[in-house]
Amino acid sequence: MVKDMVTAASTYLFEATEKRFYFKNVSILIPESWKNITQYKRPKQESYKHADVIVAPPTVPGRDEPYTKQFTACGEKAEYIHFTPDFVLGKKQNEFGPSGRALVHEWAHLRWGVFDEYNDDEPFYMAKSKKIEATRCSTGITGINRVHKCQGGSCATRPCRTDANTKLYEKDCQFFPDKYQIEKTSIMFMQGIDSVAEFCNEKNHNREAPSLQNKKCDSRSTWEVISSSEDFNITEVMVAPPPAPVFSLLKISERIVCLVLDKSGSMSSSNRLNRMNQAAKYFLMQIVENGSWVGMVHFDGTASIRSDLIQITGSNERDKLLGSLPTTANGGTSICSGIQTAFEVVRKLYSHTDGSEIVLLTDGEDNTAGACVNEVKQSGAIIHFIALGPSADKAVIEMSTATGGVHFYATDEAENNGLIDAFGALASGNTDISQQSLQLESKGLKLNSNEWLNGTVIIDSTVGKDTFFLVTWVQQRPDISLLDPNGTLMGSFTVDAVSKMAHLSIPGTAKVGVWTYSLQAKANPETLTITVNSRAANSAVPPITVNAKMNKDTSSFPSPMIVYAEILQGYIPILGAGVTAFIESNTGKREVLELLDNGAGADSIKNDGVYSRYFTAYSENGRYSLKVRALGGASAVTRNLRHPLNRAAYIPGWVVNGEIEENPPRPEIDENTQTNLESFTRTAIGGAFVVSNVPNGPLPDLYPPSQITDLEATSDEDEIRITWTAPGDDFDVGTVEQYIIRISGSLLDLRDNFDDALQINTSALLPSEANTKESFAFKPGNLSEENATHIFIAIQSVDKSNLTSKVSNIAQVALFTPEADPSPDDSHPDPGPAKSGVSISTLVLIVVGSVVIVSLILSVTICILNKNRNTRRPRTGF
Repeated sequence: MVKDMVTAASTYLFEATEKRFYFKNVSILIPESWKNITQYKRPKQESYKHADVIVAPPTVPGRDEPYTKQFTACGEKAEYIHFTPDFVLGKKQNEFGPSGRALVHEWAHLRWGVFDEYNDDEPFYMAKSKKIEATRCSTGITGINRVHKCQGGSCATRPCRTDANTKLYEKDCQFFPDKYQIEKTSIMFMQGIDSVAEFCNEKNHNREAPSLQNKKCDSRSTWEVISSSEDFNITEVMVAPPPAPVFSLLKISERIVCLVLDKSGSMSSSNRLNRMNQAAKYFLMQIVENGSWVGMVHFDGTASIRSDLIQITGSNERDKLLGSLPTTANGGTSICSGIQTAFEVVRKLYSHTDGSEIVLLTDGEDNTAGACVNEVKQSGAIIHFIALGPSADKAVIEMSTATGGVHFYATDEAENNGLIDAFGALASGNTDISQQSLQLESKGLKLNSNEWLNGTVIIDSTVGKDTFFLVTWVQQRPDISLLDPNGTLMGSFTVDAVSKMAHLSIPGTAKVGVWTYSLQAKANPETLTITVNSRAANSAVPPITVNAKMNKDTSSFPSPMIVYAEILQGYIPILGAGVTAFIESNTGKREVLELLDNGAGADSIKNDGVYSRYFTAYSENGRYSLKVRALGGASAVTRNLRHPLNRAAYIPGWVVNGEIEENPPRPEIDENTQTNLESFTRTAIGGAFVVSNVPNGPLPDLYPPSQITDLEATSDEDEIRITWTAPGDDFDVGTVEQYIIRISGSLLDLRDNFDDALQINTSALLPSEANTKESFAFKPGNLSEENATHIFIAIQSVDKSNLTSKVSNIAQVALFTPEADPSPDDSHPDPGPAKSGVSISTLVLIVVGSVVIVSLILSVTICILNKNRNTRRPRTGF
C-alpha cells in the first residue's frame, strides 16, 4: 500500500510541478519490533529523527488530520509530515481526499515552505465584489456556504447568517465545495477535489483572501514561491514520463556506538582530559540505552582499540567501559586513524558499518583529516562530532553533516557544562522516548572557597524513573546537600575522586515536586557543575520534552539567525513556559535571550509550542553553542489541543445536485480538557553553529525592526482600531522610533505602492518595547479611490538609525453590508462529473525516499512508528 501511495503521489507531483519533480528512491524504515524478513536491510544514515514523513498515533486521539510541522519562514524547509495510521489506511479519504494527493499537499509545505490557502480562523472574507467569499484559491472553486448540523440521526441545513459586528458569516458557517468541478487550482486549498491538479500561480492567485499563504508570503502565490526555490532554478522540464519509484525496506536494529576519544598532548591543557572523562562517564552511566553495543577507541598520532563492542545489559558492562577511558595525554592528532580504527571495531561484530554511530571528540586540528572524508561518506556510518576548544578540525564537520550526525561545541569554560551537555544529547535517534534519559537541569558556577551553588529542580509526574544527579568539580570535593520535596536529606553520593565527580541514582521513581540542592566550594577558586537526568515514569505517558536548534548551521555577518526551542508532550505543544536561550562563543562569552511563542518577530506561529527569537549579537568569528532552559509554572502552562496548522483541509461534505452529502463531523475540541500542566524544568543543547565575517570593534546598526505580521483591524462607528505586537529597534529587541501607518481602498496598491498611500497621523502614538501589544485608533478620512468597498491598512516601523521594516501584513475593514448569499442554483451550477483525477492509493508506513528532478535528487524520509510508540523529534535538536 505504501508503494501504491507514493507511486500515485509521484505522478501527481510530476504533473503539478510542470514535469519537474517526482519521487525516485523511497526507503521504508521498519520498527525494530517487527518480525525480520529477508528483504529488510540495515539502515545507513536513515533514522526516525531525520524522517521527512512519519506515521504515528494522532496528536490527540480521534484527530487524524495529516499535517506538516512548519514553523520557519515562507520558502524555508519545514520539519516533517505527520500521518496517522487510520489516515494512511484510507479510512479518512472522504474527509481529506486520497492520501497520495495529501502527501503532495504536505510535501509542498515541507520542501518549499508554502502555506495553506484556507484559514480556519478566518474562513470568510469580504471581497471587492461586495460579496462574502470563502477563503480559498482559486475563487474558481465553486460551492455553497451553509450551516449544517446533525443531531439524533437527522440533519438540518440552512443559509448562513451575517454577524452584525464582523459583517461576515456566523461562526458555524462552512463552505461546502461542489463534488464536480472544472477548476484545477489549488493543491494548497483542497487537493481532494478531483479536478484540482495545480498550484495557484500569479495569474489566478486570490490575493484578497486572508489565507496563511498570503499572510506569510507577502501575497505571493504558492507557485511563485516554488518556482523561486533553489530546486526549481537548477532543473528543467522533462520530456519523458518519470520512472516509478524504487523502494527499499530498512529495519531498525540494535544501536552500535563507538567512542573515539582524543588523548593527544593538547588534551592535557585546560583540564580537558579529565573533563572529557567526566562527560564520557556520564554518557556510559546514564545516557546510552540498555541493549546498545558500545566500543571504545583512543587516538593521538595513532589509534588503538580499548574496548571491543560490548552489549549493555546492566551495570557490569557499563563499569567495564568506564575502566577503559584514557588516563594520560600525549602525542599528535590523527583523526582518520581514530575513525578507521572505530570501523574495525564495528566490523569485528558486523560485516559492515551501516547505521553504526561514531562519537568523535577532539580538541585539535589535523591537516590530514580530509583524506578520509570520502571513505566516511561511503561507510554508511553516522559521525557525531564534539569539538572541545576553538581549534577542533573543520573537516570533521563535513563528515558529521554528510552522514546525518550532530555537531556540538564545548569551550574550556567548565562552568557552562558544555561537554557534559554534548554527551547528554547523544541519546538514540531511533529508540522509544520512554527509554531516553532527559536532562532536567544543567548548571555551573565559578566560586570562591565556602561560596554556594544553590538551586532547585522540578521532577514532574511524566518523569522520575532512573533519576540521576551528577556533580563535578575541578579542585576539591564540595559539600553536597540534596533535599527531596518533603525536605528529607538524601543519602550519600558515590564519589569518584580520580575523575572529580560524584553521582546519586534515585531508586524506583523519584518523588514528584521540587528538589533542592546546595553545593559549597572548598577550594579557591573552584568550578562546580550539577546535571540532573530522568526517564519517563510511565511508558504509556509521553514525557515533556524540549528540543532546540538554530535556523542554520553557518552564518556570515550581518545575516541574522533565529533560535528555536520546541516544547512537546508527545506531539502536543506546550504553551506558557518560560524559555531562555544561552549562546556561547569561542571564548566563552554568553548571550542570553528570552524565547517567545507569540507569533511575532522571529516566531512564525503563535501558540504552536515553538519558542523563537532573532540572534544578532555576534561577538566574534568562529563556533558558537546553543543551550536552552525551559521552566513551566503550574498556573501558566497548558497543552494546546487545537487542530494543528499547515494541514490538508478537512472537507465537511460535498454538494451534489444542490444537496449536501456530509462527511463524518470533524471531532470537536474541548480546549478545557486536560490543558493544565504541573510545573516542570528541562534543559536542552541545540548543537553548534559557525559565524564568519564579524568585523572588529563596535558593530554598526544594520538591523531594521522586524516585520509586523499580526496586524488586525476592527471598525467602531467612524473609527478604526488596529492592534499588533511591537517590533524592536533591531528585529525583535529594543524599541522602534516611530510607526508609519498608511491606508488605501486597494489591497494591491497598498502592497505594491505603500509609500504613495494615504498616511495616518501617528504623532500621539508612542512605541512600546518589543513584544508588547500595541493598540491605536484613528479616523480614516477620505480615500482617493472612488467606490472603495474596504479600507486596507498596513504599518512600517522605523528605528533610530532610520532603518525601516518590511511593510506589515495588510488588515482590512469593510465599508458596506454584504449582499445576501445567492442560491446555489444561480451561482454554483453543478458541472456534472469531471474527468477523474489521478488514481491514488493510501500510505501505510513511515518512508525514507527521494524526490527526483532533472539533475537533482531531493532527500525524503518516511518512517513507521509502533502504535504505542512515543518519539522525540530532534532536527539538529528536533
